[in-house]
Amino acid sequence: MKNIFLSFGLLLFSFVVTAQEKTPLPRDTANEINLNEITVSATRFKENSIFLPQKIVSINAGKIAAYNQQTTAELLSQSGEVLVQKSQLGGGSPVIRGFEANKILIVVDGVRMNNAIFRGGHLQNAITVDNAMLEKTEILFGPSSVIYGSDALGGVLSFYTKDPAFSNTPGKTAISGNAFVRYASAYSEKTGHFDLSIGGKKIASLTSVTVSDFGSLEQGSNYYDKFPNWGKRNFYVERINGIDSMVANKNPDKQIESGYTQYDFLQKLLFKTGKLQHTLNFQFSTTSDINRYDRLTDVNAAGIARSAEWYYGPQKRLLAAWNISLPSSSLYDKGQVVTAYQDVEESRHNRNYRSTNLNHREERVRIGSINADFFKKIGKVEWSYGGEITYNKVNSTAYAENISTGVLSSLDTRYPDGGSNTQSYAVYTTGLYKISQKFTLNGGLRFTHNRLYANFIDKTFFPFPYDDIEQGSNAVSGNLGIVALPGQGWKLSALAGTGFRTPNVDDLSKVFESGNGTLIVPNPNLKPEKTISYEISVSKTIAKKFSAGATAWYSNLKDALSTDFSTLNGSPTIIYNGSTSDIITVVNKNKAYSWGLSANINASFGKHVSFSSLINYIYGRIKESAGDYPLDHIPPTFGKTNITGSFGNFNVELFALYHAAKNSADYNLRGEDNQQYSADPIRGFYPAWATANFRAGYRINKYAAFQLAVENIFDKFYRVFASGLGAPGRNLVLTLRGNF
Repeated sequence: MKNIFLSFGLLLFSFVVTAQEKTPLPRDTANEINLNEITVSATRFKENSIFLPQKIVSINAGKIAAYNQQTTAELLSQSGEVLVQKSQLGGGSPVIRGFEANKILIVVDGVRMNNAIFRGGHLQNAITVDNAMLEKTEILFGPSSVIYGSDALGGVLSFYTKDPAFSNTPGKTAISGNAFVRYASAYSEKTGHFDLSIGGKKIASLTSVTVSDFGSLEQGSNYYDKFPNWGKRNFYVERINGIDSMVANKNPDKQIESGYTQYDFLQKLLFKTGKLQHTLNFQFSTTSDINRYDRLTDVNAAGIARSAEWYYGPQKRLLAAWNISLPSSSLYDKGQVVTAYQDVEESRHNRNYRSTNLNHREERVRIGSINADFFKKIGKVEWSYGGEITYNKVNSTAYAENISTGVLSSLDTRYPDGGSNTQSYAVYTTGLYKISQKFTLNGGLRFTHNRLYANFIDKTFFPFPYDDIEQGSNAVSGNLGIVALPGQGWKLSALAGTGFRTPNVDDLSKVFESGNGTLIVPNPNLKPEKTISYEISVSKTIAKKFSAGATAWYSNLKDALSTDFSTLNGSPTIIYNGSTSDIITVVNKNKAYSWGLSANINASFGKHVSFSSLINYIYGRIKESAGDYPLDHIPPTFGKTNITGSFGNFNVELFALYHAAKNSADYNLRGEDNQQYSADPIRGFYPAWATANFRAGYRINKYAAFQLAVENIFDKFYRVFASGLGAPGRNLVLTLRGNF
């Protein structure tokens, strides 16, 4: 590993001494007030956001480089618009408007990442997108099922990777490259990145490699007075002379066994054939084993560790996509077809304390998809229409290994051992009608047909009263919105839209020990969950120097999927892994609702200094006969405030991230709020926190730029809501960038 980073360092040094152009200075332009920002994800084609009623936040390449974060999950948390939950360092589960995991959609270069085993708890898939190669990230808030189909209940995270550049000079090849090395003290991080673009007149190539190595994360040492021992890593398990032993941690602030390594590779090829432009897009991401840190800290009533080992195997994501841009015709002005294949592998490995049985569960999902999207302008109306076909195939295997004898034995699989698959077929259309210079009407409609099949062969472990599960469902989604521009700098908008999420293989057919003596079992009677949401927004800009805006929204969920206590063959408990577990399952709650407010303010003071602040409030409840019960995944109030300065070759930013308390009365003790990792492990309670942070960038010369950051300056100990991992303590980040 050291040799890899030495190679990156030597490569970067060669860039610094051979570069011919200025290295662009990474810059957070969040406070630059732009009335005419272009978005792609809202319609799949470029559109001015001022004509769209949906809230959209864009993070461009300059901001991404300025944020200079370890993973894409950390990048999202820096926006202040998205809360990110963590159960381990190699993870990060974004939350949008109280929706998380399989209730928000992740899209990379127009291809949906959500697959048949995206779960309802917390997901780590966002880190498999290399933020060093992102050209832009767009966050769509609210249901977006018209364009994207299932899963887009809370919103969409749409990532766009960089493209190679064609040569603009006849007879000359365009060659450019970028590299950086980064060190972060709290993570013991060492990251190296390199990318190279080579372009001719009709063909261009982009190659990128990023390698990151993270040590055990050190959390803050400034603890809460009321919770002085909360979150300390007082022990870790080590096998000594063939026996598991709880070893005292000499530094309880160091979260032993949280480190991991990640490798990301991207290859793009652009070429032209006649009037067609093609993009071949290959992405591969993998990691080392990643310890499930929160599970390694669990203890029983006697204070004895529950687990000796609990880790995820390498998280592998492969994407191969072919995008064809079509020339205009009588049926469309713009058109594109994206054919994609994805191969995803993940695994779970766990062994109880002083047990010799190491359980291995491995999953592989192969996904094929075709998207065809078209755009046509007729008078004052802009039409978008298209279709989508997706297919997911899931294979699940499991076995137990005796670490003393090496003997292998059978084990229940997480998903049906006979295999399972899902299929989806959809068509959609949207319209944008510019009634006048002051009013724009938006609307859309989508029809989706979904199918699922799962087969159970071995029922040795669980006597399910069925051999297979087969489901088919239809979903119709629509939205209608209006935008008014009544005067200079004013924008008013209103939007109503529906969303849906079809139960996937994880919902219908998994067997999963969720912790604290509970076991999730299959429920073959699930129905799609649906939501109807309403949103109104108002914003005002004055002379491009000051802007303020607010958005209010309300979502009403029907047949919402949530976990609840259940029975199997008439019994509410079952013997699993040698102990008694309560049976829970995913069910359709009759009704649930959530609502929230977000507000922001931006101001520029002259040419050099600007200010920005934003805040988000969310409230959610499940409607039950005994009274409303807290909906899980609802974060406490959170936001960000910053002040930036730009002075020639030097940029500086002071900013605060903050998070209100999550009170016990607002906890869902049956869902995924993880009260066992809170300050009150019985009822749940997360104290409020705020961090003070500093970062700066300096262009050394035309060859290189240097970045310095000090995050969590006061070394505060805190955890983001529902997380089982302490957030980084005081973190010094040093980065050197170069290009040619």
